[in-house]
Amino acid sequence: MTGWLDATELRVGLGCMRLPDDDGALATIRAAADAGVTVFDTARAYPGNEELLARALHGRAVRIVTKGGMARPEGRWVPDGRAGSLHRDCEASLEALNGLPIDLYLVHAPDSRTPWRTTIRALAKLVDERLVRRVGVANVNRRQLDEALELAPLAAVQVAVNVYDDGAIRGGVIARCEERGLAVIAHSPLGGPRRIARLRRDETLRREGATPEQVALAWLLDLSPSLVAIPGARTAEAARSAVRAASLQLDSAPAAPAHKVARRAGEVVLLMGIPGAGKTRAAERLVADGYDRLNRDERGGTLLDIADSLDELLRAGESRVVLDNTYLTRAQRSRAIETAAGHGVPVSCVWVDTPLAQAQVNMVERLLDRFGSLPTPEQLRATREPGLHTPTSQMRAARELEEPDEDEGFERIERIVFERTATPGIPGVFVAASVLDRYRRTSDAPHLVFDWRPGDPGPHEHAVCTHPGGPPVCWCRPPLPGLLLEFARRHGVSPQRSLLVGGSTAHRTLANTLGARFVPVDL
Repeated sequence: MTGWLDATELRVGLGCMRLPDDDGALATIRAAADAGVTVFDTARAYPGNEELLARALHGRAVRIVTKGGMARPEGRWVPDGRAGSLHRDCEASLEALNGLPIDLYLVHAPDSRTPWRTTIRALAKLVDERLVRRVGVANVNRRQLDEALELAPLAAVQVAVNVYDDGAIRGGVIARCEERGLAVIAHSPLGGPRRIARLRRDETLRREGATPEQVALAWLLDLSPSLVAIPGARTAEAARSAVRAASLQLDSAPAAPAHKVARRAGEVVLLMGIPGAGKTRAAERLVADGYDRLNRDERGGTLLDIADSLDELLRAGESRVVLDNTYLTRAQRSRAIETAAGHGVPVSCVWVDTPLAQAQVNMVERLLDRFGSLPTPEQLRATREPGLHTPTSQMRAARELEEPDEDEGFERIERIVFERTATPGIPGVFVAASVLDRYRRTSDAPHLVFDWRPGDPGPHEHAVCTHPGGPPVCWCRPPLPGLLLEFARRHGVSPQRSLLVGGSTAHRTLANTLGARFVPVDL
């Protein structure tokens, strides 16, 4: 076991999230402790849960694992990784636990609005201030874990792992934890409430003298000596049943010796990049060169289905295949890599490394092609066409992307750096409304006043985003490029031959995105 738990401690804990605040819950917690459970998992975002543990476990030698950095406005889960929020959550947890020390404090999940490094530095500070004994992270991919390891003395990582969810395995998170001596705390070890009925019907989990839940937990504990499972339990008997899984020995045949697959000529090319990066264009060049194409937008289904289709093609004797899907993470890429390796065909990764701002331009152009004008938020929500994304989904993809690494099994990795070709057309002028008072028109070129400004914008054509604040639901809110690209298309304007007149860093960034010349005006 890792340095977090010693070898004598039980590797089954109790996940307390769904325990009600009543006498039955107190009995469940105490029954788990009496049965040998030392790890009790809770969070500041579980209302009343920490106070419940304080009443149930007062005076007992246990390990409290709690989490901060998560808000629950109107019942929604919203990560909040700001340093001040994390510190306030930790202090509130200490008060709620009423003297029970926090053995392990976790960041509940990465917050896309806060730099991850800021969150992790705040986490490390909690140890420095002796508020908690140890710290860790939860619900991360390997890229986020590696960055956190550089900044904080992590003791554990909490991720979802169960018989139906092996993303942390395929994504390399568990392997990295074993390599660095970190504990892995498996939440949702039975698949969560929605999968429990499926688990109980699963014939592969049937063993004489054991429940399917116990078999699933025993399988999980066999994955790694670094792993601790934290099933939820609503009754004392359920808690005791989970504990018994730790001593369950699964009958399994010895592993067959690995069969070395003869190497075949050919290549499977895995094209990766965020939506709007330009993967289709790169794939079309390979198709023209004789590659078979497997694309989920065309075929439907899942990435697992695409891996199955790859298997069928390779079995049929094909050996040159391109897969151009949004393979953002190691976990998403692993099935295709394994499938090709099973046929002895080398796998190459072509990473279309397009910056988010340029991918946003590509997405707006794609939407203008489809709708003829910028779609409204309602149109965006209603469309089911593949390849058409909202700004937030594209931004989320950019945050999730894990750069490819040779240790995933790639023969080679090629990075395509984005270059935009100039759009044909006449020059135009984009003027930010905030500087219109200071701008004197000297050209007959088409002019657009953008942003929002009360009152009459004058003789210029103007475009205003009328949609609410918060995460963008439209493509017309500056500094997104929608308003300007729609205007450019309508008037035959080449953004690269145009001027953008503005007074802020955001305006300069937008000019750089479009390839326009920025004309600064003091606000």
